[in-house]
Amino acid sequence: MTDDSPPQFLRRTSPPHVATLVLLAGMSAMVMNIFLPSLPSMTEYFETEYRVMQRSVSFFLGVSAILQIVIGPISDNIGRRPVILWGLVIFLIATLGCIYAPTAEIYLFFRMCQAIVAVAMVLSRAIIRDLYSQDQSASMIGYVTMGMAVVPMLSPILGGILDEFFGWKANFWTLFALGALTLWLVWSDLGETKAVSGKSLRAQFADYPELLRSPRFWGYALASAFCSGSFFAYLGGAPFVGSVVFGLQPTQLGLYFGAPAIGYFVGNFLTGRYAVRFGINRMVLWGCFANAAGTFLSLILFYTGHETALVFFGMMTIVGLGNGLVIPNSAAGMLSVRPHLAGTASGLGGAIMIGGGAALSDQVGVLLTPTSGAYPLLYMMLATALAGIVSILGVYWREARLARTAAGN
Repeated sequence: MTDDSPPQFLRRTSPPHVATLVLLAGMSAMVMNIFLPSLPSMTEYFETEYRVMQRSVSFFLGVSAILQIVIGPISDNIGRRPVILWGLVIFLIATLGCIYAPTAEIYLFFRMCQAIVAVAMVLSRAIIRDLYSQDQSASMIGYVTMGMAVVPMLSPILGGILDEFFGWKANFWTLFALGALTLWLVWSDLGETKAVSGKSLRAQFADYPELLRSPRFWGYALASAFCSGSFFAYLGGAPFVGSVVFGLQPTQLGLYFGAPAIGYFVGNFLTGRYAVRFGINRMVLWGCFANAAGTFLSLILFYTGHETALVFFGMMTIVGLGNGLVIPNSAAGMLSVRPHLAGTASGLGGAIMIGGGAALSDQVGVLLTPTSGAYPLLYMMLATALAGIVSILGVYWREARLARTAAGN
């Protein structure tokens, strides 16, 4: 930035306004889930099987993971602003491709191209870390993603309504309009927050081993990956569970589907309010326990005869609460392990998180059948949640070991 003045809206020489950061963070969430209530009707439109259209989720996440590996180093090398602008331009072209795709295969190709919108999520976090310290960045990320949490709360509802009254393509026209608005806002409000590294791009990628050798980075990255993995499994399986197992219509499914976002909103509010007071490690641990508790309670209620849509989606609110605590705090931890590699850390951590989510989402599509009910999805979500607890406990162990070593010296 060219000065240290407070944010002034639509002025690139001051820090970006919080509205710009919220919209950037929310873009990825909306692209990921606004169309999910339309998957059954899209399956019918393209005359294919549900498992093929469900790969709209897993393929999108897989490409997003790959892109995040390169987004971070490129932005550390040439700056955040040009990477975001070009990414949004490509996203708009890909969205038109989804709208006019004549076959399921061509649609899936352009859907994968839409994953370039990952630049918005990855670099909004890196921009915050450019401007704030570790605990302050956790708090700021929490507030930004709290605002962003309204998007996944409302977008499935909006998607279901648009599908029912105007057809599935209306969801993608909405994404196109939002992408164009975001592009204009970034052009007008977001200046460059990252000093150009001066390294070649090859040298920038060579910094990855420095992160990969850090146990703390892995602890935060895996805690985030496993905790959010339960949510990505939910993204892949919940449309099937809602429409086939519980017989919900698109509007009903959209209404129920946003339940985790309510908890996510609360979790991000708590992060923004208390991250500085309690520290990021404790917030991540509490979030991992909440994530596991939501899935475990759902299984208990199912086994005791309360196998309803209200129970299934209602317990996902607690899963969302856990994610709202874990994701912003673990992101701040990853970005603070090596602050000079904030963009690289954000991209690599995001790749680990999204890549795992893609695998889980795709696997859920294979396991769920009309006779299986929601059980395979719940088992998978619980397993990943427990793995998240183990990961953050590894960070505690590492820091305790370093403290003992320092005391011994």
